[in-house]
Amino acid sequence: RMKGETIDEIVGAVRVMREKATFIDSGVDTASGDILMDIVGTGGDGSGTFNVSTTTAFVVAGAGIPVAKHGNRAMSSNCGSADVLEALGVDLSMPPERVADCVQQVGIGFLFAPMLHGAMKYAIGPRREIGIRTIFNILGPMTNPAGANVQLTGVFDRELTTTLAEVLARLGMQRTLVVWGEGNMDEMTITGTSHVAEADNGKLTTWTVEPEDVGLTRATLADISGGADVAEAASLVRSVLAGEPGARLDMVLLNGGAALMAAGRATELKQGVELAREIITSGKAMAKLDALVAFCRQA
Repeated sequence: RMKGETIDEIVGAVRVMREKATFIDSGVDTASGDILMDIVGTGGDGSGTFNVSTTTAFVVAGAGIPVAKHGNRAMSSNCGSADVLEALGVDLSMPPERVADCVQQVGIGFLFAPMLHGAMKYAIGPRREIGIRTIFNILGPMTNPAGANVQLTGVFDRELTTTLAEVLARLGMQRTLVVWGEGNMDEMTITGTSHVAEADNGKLTTWTVEPEDVGLTRATLADISGGADVAEAASLVRSVLAGEPGARLDMVLLNGGAALMAAGRATELKQGVELAREIITSGKAMAKLDALVAFCRQA
């Protein structure tokens, strides 16, 4: 049970998990500062929203930024990133070499945690049984097996924003925005205030943003709810990537804007939001989803 782990404890646990993970070679030279991005949330926020970070990942890939999306099946919601991507046609059982090829050739790949964190399979049963948040919720987003060096990281607790930003900075992350949305959302939100802790090459800053600040309309939690089942969740992802107007699109524009800002494509959030809009409108985000599914269908 979360007892409020110290930064040292979390850093140590992340290091152990990273050492034991199967490495995915993205082909990106992160050591020289080339960007490999992950958009990931802790989950466990109980808000019942649609798959925001998964949808956002295609916007980032549509901008030409390589994405290694790390994720898992739902632990506390009814549809995690792995569940929705599988419904969209993504093969979760690809061996590590194929996942690496996928990131290199398509520009986005899904890193299914149980396939790459072999030592963690012993924790899956107990996690489901416990059904509450444990340290594993916060370790997952910090143990990307491809070594992503820029990240948009959502957390289920506002207190964790600065903690995780500091942990990621200490672990050598080039840049991360750790975000929490009012109402306990593990993403930036258009339903209220978003709290951000940003670590940029070790320098930590915190800020907040309202949807109106970046030209988006405030909405309710019901407006951004997830589907009743996995099939509906998948169709919501497609409708947003197709540019269907509404609160769900706005959620992805906000988070996409933040991710593009983290990747250095925008100097401020409003500019990032507009760029995210252009990427969706141009069809580039949907094209990345289609290319990912097509790759998975090749023998």
